[in-house]
Amino acid sequence: MQNIRNFVIIAHIDHGKSTLADRFLELTGTIEKRKMREQFLDSMELERERGITIKMQPVRMNYQLSTINYQLNLIDTPGHVDFAYEVSRALAAVEGAILLVDGTQGVEAQTISVLDMARELKLKIVPVVNKIDLAGARVEKTEEEIQKILNVGTEEILKVSGKTGEGVEELLKEVVERVPAPSGNVESPRRALIFDFDYSAHQGVIAYIRVFDGIFKKGDEVKLVRSGIKFTIQEIGVFKPNRSQAAELQAGEIGYIATNIKNPSEVRVGDTLTSVLNPAPALGGYHEPQSVVWTSVYPLKEDDFSDFKKAILRLHLSDTSFSYEEESSSVLGRGMRLGFLGMLHLEIVLERLEREFGMKVVAASPTVAYEISMKNGETKFIFAPSEFPNDHDILSVKERWADCRLIVPSEYLSPSLKLIQSREGSVLSTDIFGENRILIQAEMPLRELMRDFFDELKSSTSGYASFSYKPGDLREADVARLDILVHGSIVPAFSRVVSRSRIERESKDAVEKLYSILPRELFAMKLQAQSLGRIIASRTLPALKKDVTGYLYGGDRTRKMKLWSKQKKGKKRLKEFGRVQIPHEVFIKMIRRN
Repeated sequence: MQNIRNFVIIAHIDHGKSTLADRFLELTGTIEKRKMREQFLDSMELERERGITIKMQPVRMNYQLSTINYQLNLIDTPGHVDFAYEVSRALAAVEGAILLVDGTQGVEAQTISVLDMARELKLKIVPVVNKIDLAGARVEKTEEEIQKILNVGTEEILKVSGKTGEGVEELLKEVVERVPAPSGNVESPRRALIFDFDYSAHQGVIAYIRVFDGIFKKGDEVKLVRSGIKFTIQEIGVFKPNRSQAAELQAGEIGYIATNIKNPSEVRVGDTLTSVLNPAPALGGYHEPQSVVWTSVYPLKEDDFSDFKKAILRLHLSDTSFSYEEESSSVLGRGMRLGFLGMLHLEIVLERLEREFGMKVVAASPTVAYEISMKNGETKFIFAPSEFPNDHDILSVKERWADCRLIVPSEYLSPSLKLIQSREGSVLSTDIFGENRILIQAEMPLRELMRDFFDELKSSTSGYASFSYKPGDLREADVARLDILVHGSIVPAFSRVVSRSRIERESKDAVEKLYSILPRELFAMKLQAQSLGRIIASRTLPALKKDVTGYLYGGDRTRKMKLWSKQKKGKKRLKEFGRVQIPHEVFIKMIRRN
């Protein structure tokens, strides 16, 4: 156990985390050179397309230093704030973290947020400046920023290039020297933390575990402490980085077990695995994720609900940070109310549903949660805009606020402050952060944060700003429900809750957007936005023209007149009784603000 080192890499998006992990794999000979490819640990097609890490990936590497063989267990983690829970689970399974900072960008706000989590768990931090090979690297200035947040000397900060490999071997040596060996006792009762899952149709739930005490082997009778479920270990192994069978897993090691549990809902991340005959107490310090944005999702075909539910349960195994609950709509049928950690998280989950499970779904407009006090004395918690009560029945509304941290270049301070104020937010403090950069502490409604705040911040600062947040307290909200009507009928999936000050603007934008993306029918359709008991915006989508006289030529014009008259009557009947079929793509486009 003294020769084991468990660690993660903490880094912002595009700071070179996956590239550095590639160099580790090459240097330790974990992957043959002929099989090596960029972003090797990003195995999901969606990750490689977007160039971001979405799912954590453990890997065991063997490394020799001074004739001693070391076992290095790296967990590659995401960098986006929406996947912070994924990172927190990995942090609970290790003793150390490499703090990787892009030398051309400096310390980012999201990096500080993850660093705070690592400090709470008392992990050993190894600070590193990356991309020192680039001409635009500000190595000394980046070192100053790292010193400011870590209170360390420059001699403790390493410099590497994940691209060229410069300094990478020295970094691995420092990981061995600085990161402490795991504590634990192989003689104690078996105890392991479940920090992630996968699923196999043949083997059921595959649990990713960090062993804290004892030894686990294939055939052991074990149980989950919190749920009480008992099972026999069908297979045990490690990540190289693909699953590779092993004889056992001892205290300090990271690996996987096949449970043969076929119901995904029976197993939970954060549960403790122990022996049936000699059980150990549960491991503590694990927090459930707190969803901040919700949307209702329905299968495109109501008959597909059973397959849709199975897909949600399977997906939840690999991403336990979203919540789910069954619900029913009079218009869309049976579906699920899903809770996410942010808008990117929402988009990724919906895209994975389609790609990995072939599920075509309809998603309602995303919303945050509201606590509503009714005039009749009742208190409601609303997670779907279509359920938001009528204005005349409401006494008061409360919504969640967010505590925000922004780092912006000095020259972009003014537009950043204006943006915060335009989103109903307030600035708490501004501090100098390194050379020509300002750290802003602010607060604003979570509702405004989810309305593409980060995209607008990037736009107003030419892409140089960084941002992180955490949910704050509940406060009074001045909001109302906005409904969208298509051909005279409310479409619940398009309903949203908006600030009263933005009702006019939001109404016009929603109608214009729907006008531009909704396919035409053989009859004209009225598109309307309604709120506070009145129609605020309206536009008519013209009918699709069909040439019913195209096959006629020459002859008497009265024949054409009869066909045109018949078509006119048919269109009138369609307008009165026709039902509008809204395509799946329209629902998805209406969710996306851009």
